[in-house]
Parts: sequence; structure tokens; C-alpha cells
Amino acid sequence: MNIGIMGGTFDPVHNAHLLIAETARGEFALDRVIFITSGNPPHKTEKTDALDRFSMTRLAIADNPYFTDDDYEVKRTEKSYTLTTLTYLKDKYPNDKLFFIIGEDSLDDLPKWYKPEEILKLCTLLVYARASHETLEKTIVKTRLKYGGDILPINAPIMEISSTAVRERIAEGKTVRYMLPDNVIEYIKEKKLYVKRDKGKTSRIS
Repeated sequence: MNIGIMGGTFDPVHNAHLLIAETARGEFALDRVIFITSGNPPHKTEKTDALDRFSMTRLAIADNPYFTDDDYEVKRTEKSYTLTTLTYLKDKYPNDKLFFIIGEDSLDDLPKWYKPEEILKLCTLLVYARASHETLEKTIVKTRLKYGGDILPINAPIMEISSTAVRERIAEGKTVRYMLPDNVIEYIKEKKLYVKRDKGKTSRIS
């Protein structure tokens, strides 16, 4: 099988994540896409509990039969490196081809990753554009020359949605409808995630 891997902090997962994964699935004939919520990533400090982020992701993908999840990183107490996770998946699916879905910004940061050459031996990188498809093509060519491996662009629409923007809008009491799946919004409301508490007052998600 062709297995797509959509990794991320998902703090929170939003509709751009879902659209990118679905676009990659169709474009590269992926039999499934596994969403892996990071537990303790080496380059980021998370404020939202990993189980909450994992639960939101599970809710977001529930209505797509081609999407599934894996709690490998959430259960780990050690730092989560991409190479470690890909090695785990390759051991779990030894006869399948792995396609790792990342953003253009992550491709730019590839030299900072742990053993990028080894990562490219385990998977094909599928990359979606952050700024423009033309810029992405140049970045892909540059990265191929340095590391080799299979790196391909995803022809997904460029969407101006980010988890940071979602968190900020919730903290400001602004609507995030149509930015997130409705069931994720309900989870955030129930758990009172991302709300701003100031002088005894709490912002409300709308």
C-alpha cells in the first residue's frame, strides 16, 4: 500500500490540515493517511496537553474512511524525532511505501532535522506550498541537490489558516467557524482550550 503520514502538533488541527491530506491522498493514490500527533517535539514547547491535541485530531478525521491516527508519539515520554517515528512506521508496515506530508517551511528547516539523509531513505516527502508554488519548486530542487531522495510537491490550494491564528482568534473571542471541523470546536468549548483569562473574565469561543 501507499501510506501517507500527516504529522504535526495539531494545536489545534484545522481544515487546511484536512484539505492538504485529502489532496495528497487523491494526487498520489494513497491508500490511507495516518495522522500522528506529536507528543514532545524537540524543537517546540507545547502548552496544550498532547492527549487533548490527539483527541481533537481523532474527532477531525472521524468522517473520512481513508484517514486514521496513531498515538505512537503521544505515548512516548522521550523527545519525538521524525526519524524515530518513520522507523517505527517502516517496521510496522514493512511492505508498504511511506509518503511523509510536510509544509514548505519544514522543508526549509530540513538541515536542522535529525539525520535528514536517513529520513529520505525511509519515505517520499510530499510538500505543500506556504507562500507560492513557484517558491516551493525552487526549494525542492535545492533540497534534492543537497540530500537526494524523492521530494514531490502537492498541488493543494494555499490556505491562510494556521493553528496560531486559530488560537489567537479564540483568545480574542472571535469566531473560528469554517476554520475547524464543528466537532473540534465543540471539544475546544467543552475543555475551555485557548481561552484568555484576564482579571477574572474568560473569553468565549464563538
